[in-house]
Amino acid sequence: MRYAILLIGLMLAQAPRPIYAQEVSAVVTTSAASDEDAVDQVVQKPAGPPPTPAHTGVKAMLKGLIGDFAALPSKENLFIAGVGGAAALAVHPLDDDVNAHLVGKGWAKNVFKPGATLGALPTVLGASATVYIVGRVKDEPKVSHLGMDLLRSLAVAEGVTQTLKFATRRERPDGSGRNSFPSGHSADTFALATAIERHLGWRGAVPAYLFASYVAASRLRENRHFLSDVVFGAAVGTIAGRTVTRHGRQYYADIQLVPGGAAVMIVRRAN
Repeated sequence: MRYAILLIGLMLAQAPRPIYAQEVSAVVTTSAASDEDAVDQVVQKPAGPPPTPAHTGVKAMLKGLIGDFAALPSKENLFIAGVGGAAALAVHPLDDDVNAHLVGKGWAKNVFKPGATLGALPTVLGASATVYIVGRVKDEPKVSHLGMDLLRSLAVAEGVTQTLKFATRRERPDGSGRNSFPSGHSADTFALATAIERHLGWRGAVPAYLFASYVAASRLRENRHFLSDVVFGAAVGTIAGRTVTRHGRQYYADIQLVPGGAAVMIVRRAN
């Protein structure tokens, strides 16, 4: 499937690996070898939510957004894009069948109709801006920081999504345009869910990811996207949310290839 191949090369070209301090907090190794040769996994407590910055004003937000786009080329994001591309390729043969099963069905209309509005950019942008404004007005840095990261995650998700739509020019299943791949609704809502997970943990992330999945499924019922569109849209959103909440932080996650598998290294930056 040419879409997944093109987008990985377009969005996440390999950049030179930066040099970090060598204090390693954890290494998680996943091995593809036999059970006898499998490498034991060492799991340490996660680094926790991103630290609240000293400034969360508009100027700081715009400055951070520039850094967000600059931080997109990374091994971690390349890995996520590869997984998302492989998943999109895997479900591609089911694209037409899934839409045919949902389009025109009364039960699907009743269940998924609100998703198109709830996951639309004006809706999620308004909700994110509200969180940010409330935090600023009430002088609650943690709230304004969450709102700032939500807005930046949306901006990155939209930037990547629109670039890929223009590059791939995939026709929508309803024939309304050549901007089907990937799904913007899916990318935006998964970007928000990923940012929420980083700030609030899984207690806040579970409903956020359920909401994002619901919105993604609603695009199939509307016949506006194929299954592979929303699957890769979820990967784009995950990349956007993780990039915004991880780059420039005290902790940095890196993916390394090791004999028989891969390792995720959590490296602490030098102060």
